Amino acid sequence: MRNLFAFVGGGLFGAGLLVSGVTNTRVIHGWLDPFSGWDPTLGFFFVASAALMALGWRFARGRPKSRLGTPMPEMASPRQDRNLIVGSLMFGAGWGLTGICPGPSMASISYGGTSGVIFLGSMIAGMLIAVPVKQWQANRSVSDSMKPTAQVI
Repeated sequence: MRNLFAFVGGGLFGAGLLVSGVTNTRVIHGWLDPFSGWDPTLGFFFVASAALMALGWRFARGRPKSRLGTPMPEMASPRQDRNLIVGSLMFGAGWGLTGICPGPSMASISYGGTSGVIFLGSMIAGMLIAVPVKQWQANRSVSDSMKPTAQVI
């Protein structure tokens, strides 16, 4: 049953991306470039997405389990740390440079051409190396904190 809901939810998500035009890089560039034919389409997409997510969280508040019996995830912390800021900047830079958002990138490869395939491959490679890099950083910071420090007398 869980897979059926995942399939239906993914299908609705993909259909929404196609209908809204978010898979079209011209829409993305139109939103990001206010000085030459600004296109507010993506703004409407953002507002509708945020409103639906807010309703979903409101509906789910206080429920320990979903209707399928799986534990409900906790809301993300509103705390803004270095990882969130750096990750957001990297996400925005990649999106702005390519005009391809990670979600619609899978749908955009159906348009043909190699740019979508290259982007998707690069994105998957980045996801695969993210965990080992994060572990390496954590190990490095632990070993750095264990190094003896010079004492000033």
